[in-house]
Amino acid sequence: MNVSYRQLQAFVQVAQSSTFAEAAPKMCLSQPALSSAIKKMEEQVGGALFSRTTRKVQLSPEGQDFLPTAIRLMNDWQDAFGDLQQVFSMGRGKLSIAAMPSFAVGHLPSILSQFQSQFPNVKVSVADIVMEQVIKAVLEERVALGFTFETEQLEGLTFHPMFSDKFIAVLPSKHALSANSEVSWGQLAQYPFVSMNRGSAIRRWVDSHYEHLALKLNMVAEASQLATLGQFVEHGLGVSIVPGLCQQQMQRLGLVCLPIKGPGLSKRVGMVKKVQSNMSVSAQALWDWVNQQSPLP
Repeated sequence: MNVSYRQLQAFVQVAQSSTFAEAAPKMCLSQPALSSAIKKMEEQVGGALFSRTTRKVQLSPEGQDFLPTAIRLMNDWQDAFGDLQQVFSMGRGKLSIAAMPSFAVGHLPSILSQFQSQFPNVKVSVADIVMEQVIKAVLEERVALGFTFETEQLEGLTFHPMFSDKFIAVLPSKHALSANSEVSWGQLAQYPFVSMNRGSAIRRWVDSHYEHLALKLNMVAEASQLATLGQFVEHGLGVSIVPGLCQQQMQRLGLVCLPIKGPGLSKRVGMVKKVQSNMSVSAQALWDWVNQQSPLP
């Protein structure tokens, strides 16, 4: 059976009129064309929907029973396409994104606040997870977009840089170096050091930088989360080096954050999406909006 919306509309219009002649102008059809549409619908459903006389048309018992259903189907149809138009016009929508915790705390609130001032009916869900999980979530399409550091593992992803983040030293408030305005890589290597675990990109970058400088760290503890690493420093286990993104987070713990003199370690932070994916209208809107706000090469 292949009854069209137009046929359903014709049935309701005739049912709510006294004659085909009265209903035809409402459908912008000639009377013969309307009569033909109803007849074809009756053939498709297998029985008469109207009883016809020379003076008027009336619903058959079966047509009378079907009329409420037909009206409901028309309303559902209109609501469904109305909802779809709302989504495409950004009147409504859902958006799932992932972000590194340090970015989610520091930069993301401002981005989402400005974005939602333009698109107030888009509901945003944020997963604040470590950068490796951000990339995995985007690749597996569990989220539409991610905010993360640029890493070597971006195969299958498009990365848009937003800004460069310079790594900083983190020390306990009463540390011997805490009164300095800056510290060197060599000075930090002279003290017990706490770092991210070996599976993290941050640990890889710090280790690689020290190898390049021909310096060796006195590693005493590892953490899988930057928040945990901060707690280690706070309790005096050692000093550390973290992305500048984490500065506010570390300072809330009462830690001292200092720039590192000498050859700097910095990484670009940006937004990622999967190369081969059909993004929703809301995801594309956020991607385009962030690109306009941060046109880094």
